[in-house]
Amino acid sequence: MANVLASLSSSEVEAREWAQRCDMAAVFRIGARLGWNEHIGNHNSLMLAGEEPLFLINPRGFLFQELRASDLIVCDLAGRVLRGRGELRKVAFHIHARIHMANPKAACVVHVHPRYLTALSMIEGAEFSLSHHNSLLLNDRTVYDDEGSEPVHDDTEGDRIARLMGDKTIMLMRGHGVTVVGPTVHDAFDETYMAERTCMYQMTAMQTGQPLHKLPEGLRRNHTGPWGERLDARLHLDAWRRVLDREEPDYAR
Repeated sequence: MANVLASLSSSEVEAREWAQRCDMAAVFRIGARLGWNEHIGNHNSLMLAGEEPLFLINPRGFLFQELRASDLIVCDLAGRVLRGRGELRKVAFHIHARIHMANPKAACVVHVHPRYLTALSMIEGAEFSLSHHNSLLLNDRTVYDDEGSEPVHDDTEGDRIARLMGDKTIMLMRGHGVTVVGPTVHDAFDETYMAERTCMYQMTAMQTGQPLHKLPEGLRRNHTGPWGERLDARLHLDAWRRVLDREEPDYAR
C-alpha cells in the first residue's frame, strides 16, 4: 500500500480521502434516518491509507443527521486530533482505536445502537436464530459479548473487546448495542444494515410466541471474508447516496 501511495500525487491522495469522507458522511445520514444512533453518541471510524496510521471519526457533540464530510476529524492511534475541529470522545477512542490496532482488516468500524439489535442484546442469552436466509451468512460472522457490563472507560476494556472480536465482523454487545467491522465503508455499512433487518424479522416473529423455524445447519455459508464478496454492498451504499444527493446534498460538503 505504501508503494501505491508513493506513486500518487498529493491531489490524488486528497481526492481519495474526500471520497472516503463522503461515504462516511453518507453512512451517518443513513444511520440517522434508520434510527441507529443514541442521541449525540455512537461513532463510525475509518482507517486512512498511508504510512502513518490515522483514522477518520465523528467529533463529539454532533447528531448523525447533521454531519458532513468536512466535519469528520482525523486522529492518530494515541487519540490526538491532527486535522479538523472538535474533540474525540474518549469512549469512542477506547473502542475504535483498539479494534483498528488489533485487526488490520477492520478498516471501518461501525458502532451503533439500532432498535432491534440493541433489543436482542438485552435478552439473556439471545442470539441470531438460524431461521432466515440472511442468517445462513450472518451467524458465522457474529460473536456475543456477555462481559461488557458498563461503558468502556479505558484501553484495557477496548483491548478485551478487540480480542473477543477476533476475526468476526459483528459483535452483539450485551445490554449495549452492536459493533460491525469491514475492510471498507460499504462493507461495514451493508453488513450492519442486513444484521439489523434480520434481527427485526426475528424479533417480530418472537413476539408471536410461536417457535421459530430452523433452517438446516448444513446450509450455513461459512463465509468469513469481506461482506461485499457475497452481497452488493457497494451498490447499496451508492443507491443511498443517490437519495442523499437529491434530498440532503450537504452531506458531501
